[in-house]
Amino acid sequence: MGASLIAVSPQSPDKTQATLLKNFLQYEVLSDLGNEVGRRYGLVYRLPDWVRQLYISLGVNLPDFNADQSWELPLAGTFVIGRDRRVILSYVDSDPRKRLEPQAILDALGGKPA
Repeated sequence: MGASLIAVSPQSPDKTQATLLKNFLQYEVLSDLGNEVGRRYGLVYRLPDWVRQLYISLGVNLPDFNADQSWELPLAGTFVIGRDRRVILSYVDSDPRKRLEPQAILDALGGKPA
């Protein structure tokens, strides 16, 4: 269908590369240092203190992964962007267990699955 799948992560380039290799990802993952892209899409939120303490108690040092001290993360979102750079479809849910159905993406691209 001529589309490309790209993930955007707030992780540093080194951590992003490690995630790619560890999970055998077959698509490009771009590093969004400082959540600049996430912020433009209105997706960034700051973790509350109790969540920060939980992360630390579990040995997860978010600043090490994201190479900044912000303790911010983006909500997971799915965007289909046309060749003209216009957003054709967007989906964001604060519950990370809820994701856009793949068929909706195919429909937005104007095709049916092979």
